[in-house]
Amino acid sequence: MAAGQDKLFAGARLRRLRKDLGQTQAQFADALAVSPSYLNLLERNQRPVTARVLLALAEAFDIDVRAFAAESDRQLVADLKAAAGDPVLKGVDLDARDVQDLADAHPRAAEAFARLYQAYRDTSAAASDLALRAAEGGAGGAALSPLEEVRDALDAAQNYFPALEEAADQIRAGLPDADAFEASLSQHLRRNHGAAVRTYDDEVMGGALRRFDFHARKLLLSDLLEPAQRSFHIAASIVNLELGAALDAEAARASGLSADAATLYRASLANYAAAALLMPYGAFYEAAEKTRYDIDALRRRFNVSFEQVCHRLTTLNRPGERGVAFFMIRVDQAGNISKRFGGGVLAFARSGGGCARWRLFDAFRAPERIHVQGLELPDGSRFVSVARAVARPLAAGGAAMHAVAVGCEASEAGRLIYESGERYTPVGLSCRLCERTDCAERAFPPLQRSLDPEPHVRGAAPFTFRGD
Repeated sequence: MAAGQDKLFAGARLRRLRKDLGQTQAQFADALAVSPSYLNLLERNQRPVTARVLLALAEAFDIDVRAFAAESDRQLVADLKAAAGDPVLKGVDLDARDVQDLADAHPRAAEAFARLYQAYRDTSAAASDLALRAAEGGAGGAALSPLEEVRDALDAAQNYFPALEEAADQIRAGLPDADAFEASLSQHLRRNHGAAVRTYDDEVMGGALRRFDFHARKLLLSDLLEPAQRSFHIAASIVNLELGAALDAEAARASGLSADAATLYRASLANYAAAALLMPYGAFYEAAEKTRYDIDALRRRFNVSFEQVCHRLTTLNRPGERGVAFFMIRVDQAGNISKRFGGGVLAFARSGGGCARWRLFDAFRAPERIHVQGLELPDGSRFVSVARAVARPLAAGGAAMHAVAVGCEASEAGRLIYESGERYTPVGLSCRLCERTDCAERAFPPLQRSLDPEPHVRGAAPFTFRGD
């Protein structure tokens, strides 16, 4: 329950869960051992959800009470704040409380509003791009909204897919030698699909890292791949060959995706299953708890990369074996976000860049070590971030560098081997969504505040704005 609140009102969440389960109020009330009339009051937010009801939910439906009792979906609230602060809504004066109330009482309407605003932003960006290209004599381009659709779908599923976990476990159980894993995967591919694994230089591969040649029955891998990457690509090929029906069924659960997003989403599910094959849930969860989520120790234990461990850490949501709830982000040296998963823990700004106070880019200056930082958002919520630089060899020489970070709420930090110290750096989701008045690293004023320049005063921030 959020700080400062004594009661939890979650009527919309209860109603949505009941409808998702396909139950009537009488059936749902019976499962929770309450009367239908009392359930009706709960769903209408006329009664708070008690601890007894939360425990009954956990017991009857095996849900994560922590996630259910959390205030509102943080990503949704962040999206609503961005929409409310847009200049097009100037004069409406939607404040933080209005946004929170909308997300709490009408989450589906709030999600529709947030999606409509994102579509408006995408359309505006595409129109601006088209105008610029037309002025330069070029052609227009399209917005990358399918990527956001996939990220939202993964968030909605808490990045946990039990059917794929089970299917990956069944494949792993049939491997000839789980210790020599790359060789075992290669042997499985040859034995079950008559396909050999061959490595070729980048010129022959034409820039591709992996290609399955159905005619020659060969899996072609680039010589640029590290051992952990080779194992992953062999596993991904096995998954695509053997789990097509399971991937299709899981992908179909995510409704409302565009055609491009649906294709990307299915590819993401295949990668998920490949990671589950490399790092079986039960063994990985046990090792993570034993090592206190030591990423390097887990990397060595499963012969995988730092980034692969970080991905897997975001998937530990099995009832009865839940790990620390992690978010994950990957950025390049230009600040572009190429991977992002909030995990219900941390919201991300969909546009306008990140926060300069989150020292992700320190990883590029000292790529050999792990960077741990405590973060505090304007609402007082605190997190611990663990970041490191990772490199991918390039065909022309050198390497593509990225900073990969995972993090969790500060309340979970005691389960980690990493220590952030007592200091928590004040950060925001982005300058546009942050209302801190004393930030010397601010690049833009907040959307929901009017500029109030004072010629005779210059504070820490380059922008002076009204705080009301």
